[in-house]
Amino acid sequence: MAIRPRVFVTVRRSKSAHHARSPYIDSCFDEMGVKGSVYVNSQLPSSSGLGSSAAVTVATLSAINDEFEKKMSMDEIATMAYGIEKKVQKGKASPTDTSVSTFGGIVLITGTQRRRLPPQNFPLVIGNSLVSHSTSKMVEKVAELKKTNPEICDPIMDSIGGITMCAIRNFSDPHKLGTLMNMNHALLDALGAGHPALSRLVIAARAAGAYGAKMTGAGGGGCMIAICPKHLKSRVVGAVESCDAKAFVTNLDTEGARKEKDV
Repeated sequence: MAIRPRVFVTVRRSKSAHHARSPYIDSCFDEMGVKGSVYVNSQLPSSSGLGSSAAVTVATLSAINDEFEKKMSMDEIATMAYGIEKKVQKGKASPTDTSVSTFGGIVLITGTQRRRLPPQNFPLVIGNSLVSHSTSKMVEKVAELKKTNPEICDPIMDSIGGITMCAIRNFSDPHKLGTLMNMNHALLDALGAGHPALSRLVIAARAAGAYGAKMTGAGGGGCMIAICPKHLKSRVVGAVESCDAKAFVTNLDTEGARKEKDV
């Protein structure tokens, strides 16, 4: 699902190529076959499990598309963004983050199928453990565990899929969603995606009254997400930040990539 913090990218034509310190941004210009300057202002921390690389990639492609009048559709931008993430992350990327960044709202990815789900008003608290991680390394770690222990890991993966489908049927029940998030977190921990700092934040959020909490992204650090009663959002934020972390309140953003007014 897309959340409120955004990444803002400004692109301008130029005669010489501007090399960013980001393989994602450089790949956007290469794939589009254009040269230009780029300015990025991100409200999302990088390497934290919040899909910042996907947001930057989608925003950069959208800005290039607008500046150079490429007339690409949103579907084409989402597909190209996924291809760029997959290349940069050496085949380990998922189309989920790029689809959500492009279209906003809640998106269910099943294989190559993409389905938008009805918008929901979830009161969410994001906790950032401030522990950096590498998505590709975490994916490799889980893949290796799955390869060496398929009889254990395959049922866990199936259970995670079952939790997802159960959650979709219970969007209107935050208590049930919280329980499912807790189960999901435990299963991800079992797959080796956890981190002691993340566990501390998750437990603190639950103790402060959250319906449920789990890690988000590849794990191994980065962020966790909690769903909680509206009147307890500040309390949950305080509990998470008491664990030497950063936290903020957010909710669903139903709008994806968009052209902003000049600021």
